[in-house]
Amino acid sequence: MTPIITSLLDTDFYKFTMQQAIFHHYPNTLIEARFHCRSDVDLSWLQTEVRDQVEHLSELTLTKDEIQWLKSLGVFQLDYLEWLKEFRLNPKQVVVSVSDGQLSIRVKGPWLETTLFEIYILTIISELYSQKAQPKASIEQGSLRLHLKLEQLKNQQHLGFQFSDFGTRRRYSKAWHKQLLEIIKQQTSESLAGTSNMWLAKELNLNVTGTMGHEWLQAHQALVKDLSQSQKQALRVWLHEYPNKLSIALTDTIGMKAFLRDFDGQLSDTYQGLRQDSGDPIWWGELALSHYQSQGIDAKSKTFVFSDSLNFEKALNIHQQFKARVNTQFGIGTWLTNDVGGQPLNMVLKLVSCNGKPVAKISDAQGKTMSIDSHFLQSLKLAFGVS
Repeated sequence: MTPIITSLLDTDFYKFTMQQAIFHHYPNTLIEARFHCRSDVDLSWLQTEVRDQVEHLSELTLTKDEIQWLKSLGVFQLDYLEWLKEFRLNPKQVVVSVSDGQLSIRVKGPWLETTLFEIYILTIISELYSQKAQPKASIEQGSLRLHLKLEQLKNQQHLGFQFSDFGTRRRYSKAWHKQLLEIIKQQTSESLAGTSNMWLAKELNLNVTGTMGHEWLQAHQALVKDLSQSQKQALRVWLHEYPNKLSIALTDTIGMKAFLRDFDGQLSDTYQGLRQDSGDPIWWGELALSHYQSQGIDAKSKTFVFSDSLNFEKALNIHQQFKARVNTQFGIGTWLTNDVGGQPLNMVLKLVSCNGKPVAKISDAQGKTMSIDSHFLQSLKLAFGVS
């Protein structure tokens, strides 16, 4: 077996920022997360290889050089970094099986220890599937397509458009991921804001980007006494952990309208901006701009990050719509890292319970809502006035 993940840094930045927040605020919290593939494909045949790859993760530790790089970012505190030096993943917290003919993966255990599994597991599945089930896919095809994309981008450079690579979890391969970023850096570095992948940011001397994920807001549904206060509490605790940085708020854990009702004047003023990850981006952006206006806040001081199923054409259209009114950035994933002639998987690994209580995600897009408890889902909708 050739290991797919060879460094703990080969993941999204937000996994480590969330882990530090968990370390300081919720070190004894227990969670369960489950894998869900939205693509209509059979992945059951990957069971053994996924399990072997997950077992290998227990062998990984951060090197002194990697710890030093994390320290240099100015985000991580010394107590967390000291703990990280000894940290190892525990594969026993991951159950890989076949259920009803489909690949089933459950991650269960202390939130502090298990949160990192998400991106590693999704990356493993994506790479195994790409190698074994997409014979027409190739790095050569990806290189040709990337060349055409960059030519398109070069013609628009005067627009001030910037994007980050968000493609780790659904990439074709680690080799292609690194190669495409090297090409982009060489040819259009002024448009490349960075990458969410920490290993590649370190290797290629790029900015590392990201803040929080849905699980941070989901978990608080079980960590507060009053369900209706869960989203506000999650946002406040995040500011406590990162008072002067990383304050881009994710808006679609319970839907944009419910989010904005919680995003009061103080939060609106303190957070640097918002991230859109589902639904209509134009509708979302106009709603966000109206909200800032109602709070008496100049949106030009804020940043909107768009990250939902983007390509350059879609992102450039969004940029044109909002560039005069707010700062924009774009997180582009699968279209960059797995546009190689095959059909990438659409898959997630999401929190379904916290401390034995159900949690859920209510998306602004059909098909992205995730819950295993219909009664709790109804309670959540009622608490936040979601129809």
